[in-house]
Amino acid sequence: MTERSLATVVESRIDRAARRMLDAGRQPRTPTRQFVTEFLVFGAKQAWACTFGVALLGTIVLARAVWPPEAPLARNDAVTIAAVLVQVAMLVFGLETVRELRVVLLFHVVGTVMKVFKTDVGSWSYDTGGVLRIAAVPLFSGFMYGAVGSYMVRVYRLFDLRFSRWPRQWCIVVLAAGVYGNFFTHHVVWDARVVLLGLVVLLFARTTVHVRVHCATMRMPVLVAMGLVAVVIWMAENLATWADAWAYPAQAAAWTPVAPTKITAWLLLMTISVALVTWLYPARPPDGCSANSRHAPNHPAAGARRVLPQTAAEPSARRESSAFRRDAHLG
Repeated sequence: MTERSLATVVESRIDRAARRMLDAGRQPRTPTRQFVTEFLVFGAKQAWACTFGVALLGTIVLARAVWPPEAPLARNDAVTIAAVLVQVAMLVFGLETVRELRVVLLFHVVGTVMKVFKTDVGSWSYDTGGVLRIAAVPLFSGFMYGAVGSYMVRVYRLFDLRFSRWPRQWCIVVLAAGVYGNFFTHHVVWDARVVLLGLVVLLFARTTVHVRVHCATMRMPVLVAMGLVAVVIWMAENLATWADAWAYPAQAAAWTPVAPTKITAWLLLMTISVALVTWLYPARPPDGCSANSRHAPNHPAAGARRVLPQTAAEPSARRESSAFRRDAHLG
């Protein structure tokens, strides 16, 4: 199967189901029906974008439940092999393109390098079993950060993301480099994460993301979107540590929930994620305005949403999605 098979089939079915709901019984498209439809499509697309992350997390939890300690193949190695098979299936069945895979692999390398250092200084630890590892880090751990990259490139395409007042790319790269470097240097010099967090807020304070759901476009501050993703990753981290994928020092004796302060760390890491994704997929402005334009349309307050109904002159959601897929498929 190719990129235009499984991925297209699922996305087309989401589109058809939404249209059936809107036109159910040939009744007028009431605001309530439109809202419910957009809400369900948003959830379905988000779930579809999380395919790799959910599969990997499910594998980790399943391995904890059923993998016997005395098995010839160590549990860490089994999870690594399963993660590789999932990644191969994502490519073979067209859920990711070759170009998207490059982003995921870049996330994998960046995450693994950081994890090797962090385990060496005792920030967290992994089970010592298995041979598929670099130093004390089992190779499946890099796939966990790769899952974040997989989600970001897929959500970028599924929702046709566009941005108003996007910062200069070099500013994002410099800030992301500072964030990444601080995760290493704060063990020996002053921890600059509070300053870095302030710079992240300053850099993206005026940036708005435009999210096309089905027949409507939702707008929200980029900082809100990054914060929501950070919270979801923190929740997944709690499940992964419960499944013994790794452990923080506070969890050495018995599992306890990951401290909510880790959300800040994930928010900072989102800056690195944004820099990596927009390096290969430059941020696109809304139609008719520049990403850095000071004359972009006014946007609602932080966290607000605005639904723009589709008009007869607009192309259908399916045609827009298909056109974007053709443009984005450069692999």
